[in-house]
Amino acid sequence: MSPSGVEHRAEWLKRPERSNMLMLRVMSWISLTLGRSLSRGVLVGISLYFLLFSPRARAASRGYLQRALGRAPRLSEQFRHFHSFATCIHDRVYLLNGRYDLFEIEVHGREVFDAAYASGQGLFLMGAHMGSFELVRAVGRQQPGLRVAMVMYEENARQINAALAAICPAAVQDIIPLGQLDSMLQVQARLDEGVVLGVLADRALDTGPTQTLPFLGQPAAFPLSSMRLAAMLKRPVVFMTGLYLGGNRYAIHFEKLADFSQVERAGRDAAIRQAVSDYAACLERHCRAAPYNWFNFFDFWRTPGDAGSKAP
Repeated sequence: MSPSGVEHRAEWLKRPERSNMLMLRVMSWISLTLGRSLSRGVLVGISLYFLLFSPRARAASRGYLQRALGRAPRLSEQFRHFHSFATCIHDRVYLLNGRYDLFEIEVHGREVFDAAYASGQGLFLMGAHMGSFELVRAVGRQQPGLRVAMVMYEENARQINAALAAICPAAVQDIIPLGQLDSMLQVQARLDEGVVLGVLADRALDTGPTQTLPFLGQPAAFPLSSMRLAAMLKRPVVFMTGLYLGGNRYAIHFEKLADFSQVERAGRDAAIRQAVSDYAACLERHCRAAPYNWFNFFDFWRTPGDAGSKAP
């Protein structure tokens, strides 16, 4: 474990948002008024705009796709990467409003989730900025009483969250903001109520240490904060991702990562390291299987001493 990469891991927190509140609200109105099929036409222009006028995001996309695909990506493949991101944001409008009927959703590994949830003590779903995490609510609708909340930094997605909160006010109640004095108390209280807590664990939650692991052919620093939180609170951890497959199709995948409920203090660090390693392996496997679904548009592999990008 090493603190290497901590400073640049917070780069995503500092980067100014390119989102525009008015555009988001207009897009939301179009989505709900015209329906998904017609409003999807607007996404092509949005995706093309960011591809052409966001050079840093385009460079990050190119570097990531080259690793995931094992070759230099074509411009059309970079467009597909941006368009997949725009589509997942667009579909979030419908998912937040419970319009699951618009989508074909496959669920893989449901038994893994059910086994972890059966304890009644809550659990952590460790996801990533990959596909759509909102899809877990589609599982919840089939299981009465299942509640899902997100543990997250709100700063970088402030405008998106504000726009979506205007569409679905209940969504705000499902967010536990980090960085507040009572954040930990809120997390524990929700778990004690049997709530499922979602964490996007591929970005640093704070300036704590990281674990450097091989990822898509090159070492990358993964934050330990999320897994340490689960270990400290002695809860099970399940990997979850909701991959966009094109059209109106998505696939949810659940995979067991760890169960810290019986881990003693002496073995906690080793268990955390193993769980983070397993998380990185899960993420890499899905990045290779569905490369256009990972939405970290910054240089994930850069360390503070680098003069520039390491993208091949």
